Amino acid sequence: MTLTYATLRIDLPFVESKKGRRAVLQSIKDRLAKMNCSLLDLSGEYPKEGEIAIAFLSTDAQQAKQKIEKIETMLESRYPDIQCELEYELY
Repeated sequence: MTLTYATLRIDLPFVESKKGRRAVLQSIKDRLAKMNCSLLDLSGEYPKEGEIAIAFLSTDAQQAKQKIEKIETMLESRYPDIQCELEYELY
């Protein structure tokens, strides 16, 4: 079994309030939850930036990397106006 821990950092230049950021992050979290990921919102006080911690289990490292690629593809296709950075570690 391989545990994958990832951090998704999101830049939201068009958001003006924490309520707006929460709406965008909740939409992303709903999509990720459908992919069987555990999620935690790590965002701070600044409304134009968000951070989500992602964790999931897979049978091997190859499957974990495929799931990371699937997450990146989903983010690029569903949220093209959002700049994000996904960093991950496999254990």
